[in-house]
Amino acid sequence: MKTHAIVTGAAGILGQAVTQALVQAGYKVTGIDRADSAGTGTQGTYLGGVDLADADATAAAVNQAIGANGPLSALVNVAGTFRWETVADGDVATWATLFDINLRTAVNAVRAALPSLREGGGAIVSIGAASAIKAGAGMGAYAASKAGIAKLTEALAEEEKDNGVRVNAVQPSIIDTPANRADMSDADFSRWVSPAQVASVIAFLLSDGAAAVTGACIPVTGRC
Repeated sequence: MKTHAIVTGAAGILGQAVTQALVQAGYKVTGIDRADSAGTGTQGTYLGGVDLADADATAAAVNQAIGANGPLSALVNVAGTFRWETVADGDVATWATLFDINLRTAVNAVRAALPSLREGGGAIVSIGAASAIKAGAGMGAYAASKAGIAKLTEALAEEEKDNGVRVNAVQPSIIDTPANRADMSDADFSRWVSPAQVASVIAFLLSDGAAAVTGACIPVTGRC
């Protein structure tokens, strides 16, 4: 039964789209983000100023959300960031930064949410990336962190099969956001995937219609 969903990275463009899709699907949604204030399109309850790379801060926020909106039936790990750097000329610290933001945040959220998700059976969806399947030049650190999401998904799905928790990921290509349009102004934006399209796939993976799906990493690549 749809009850309460947590969305990390809820203040961003994709986080807002996921929140909107889940509200429309009948969930109570708690958004958690490091940003102090939610984006203008954010719906539901919002907890800002949370460093999701900190396990204790994440657990406190998840417990606060559960106290306010009830037990969880869904967790969506959207929190993440991107850097383009070649291996030879980039900063090795970027690898740690992307690991912390793209992977550690998801692990922390999962660990905090699992006790509640196990109570009534629930589902987790995390945001990976198509570049985790085949990385291009300058994508090494980013793709490695997102490959971690794929392996987290596969391992966790096996671990939670007997606990009633399904675990999947989506692997988008370029998402059509204002920032990406500004960075790649000569691109054909019609070939990209919209935040709403990614959110729709996530909503399906959380739904009863996907009850037989766990451990999957689903490419969502439009015409890229």
